Amino acid sequence: MKISNIQTILNRIPSSIYLAFAVLIFASSNSLTRILNDIGLHNLIDGRNPISLCNVLFVGNICGLGLMIPLFYRDWNPNVLKSLTRKDWTSLTITSIFTGAIAPALMFTAIGNTSIANVVLIGRIEPILTLVLSVWLLGLRLDGWTIAGALASFGGVVVTILLGGAGKMMTTVGFQIGTGEILVAIAAVITSISSVNNKLQLQSIPLGIFTIYRNLLGTVIFFVIANILYGKEHFADAFSPLLWQWMLLYALVIVVIARLCWLLGLKRATPTELNLATSVNPILTIFMAYLILKQVPTIAQYYGLSLLIIGVILNFIGNLYQQKMKRQAPKPTDIEKMDAPIGFRGM
Repeated sequence: MKISNIQTILNRIPSSIYLAFAVLIFASSNSLTRILNDIGLHNLIDGRNPISLCNVLFVGNICGLGLMIPLFYRDWNPNVLKSLTRKDWTSLTITSIFTGAIAPALMFTAIGNTSIANVVLIGRIEPILTLVLSVWLLGLRLDGWTIAGALASFGGVVVTILLGGAGKMMTTVGFQIGTGEILVAIAAVITSISSVNNKLQLQSIPLGIFTIYRNLLGTVIFFVIANILYGKEHFADAFSPLLWQWMLLYALVIVVIARLCWLLGLKRATPTELNLATSVNPILTIFMAYLILKQVPTIAQYYGLSLLIIGVILNFIGNLYQQKMKRQAPKPTDIEKMDAPIGFRGM
């Protein structure tokens, strides 16, 4: 079959189908990461797990970089690079360190210390905080639906924290907070601040430069920090055959197929389709954790999930209302669209 015929067939597929496949795969990535880690525990090398979460993040970033270079290399032309100011590079470097290294490392560590449901529910701090910072720093105007949706989602986070965590616990002011939950919250705050910084500082930077630079610098910084904290032997099994045979499969599905489906869906997706795809992702992630890992939500998580669903519905109605009223809303940049549904920003 000719390439032109394949492109014609791909163009005929509705954008909603591409987005659905992408979101489904992204929602499964957390659970699949946990499974890979468990496979490594059953195939130790001198007492070490070759598919540790650090190795998964490190090798996954390398695989992701291998995909991004052929997709975005055209953005790296001398004229574009010369147009970027020192301020652009400084902001890009800071964002890359925090969202390409520190936040993903915290999220991966959290997966090993708490349930996927808690990772998702407490991670909803990020869009809420981003909304607050956007109102404060960017002058974003909100309608009642959006405010109600944010409050409902925040209520879900509070309920999940107050009614109990799942993992290593620390007692604080009369209630217990898990180590994993704290790591998720810190990662969410870091990512939220970086998202607002993107809107303030990185609007003019092409997507290809942003993506490749963040991935490359984030991987290097993560490697250096992990070696300082855990020693030079921490990545001793980073090139073991067992790790790479699973990571190549993981990269093919999560990094290549999911990201390409997301890109193809973005080309023709309406704002409503994009909003729906990003809204259902956290709910679908918890559902996939139940199907794949058999992680049954606790009572606290059920309450938190119920409030989250209410928040998603209110936000979706608010978006439809804004479109109907033809209000001017800030249009998402390519960088924001690209990152919207992905749990691990470093991947």
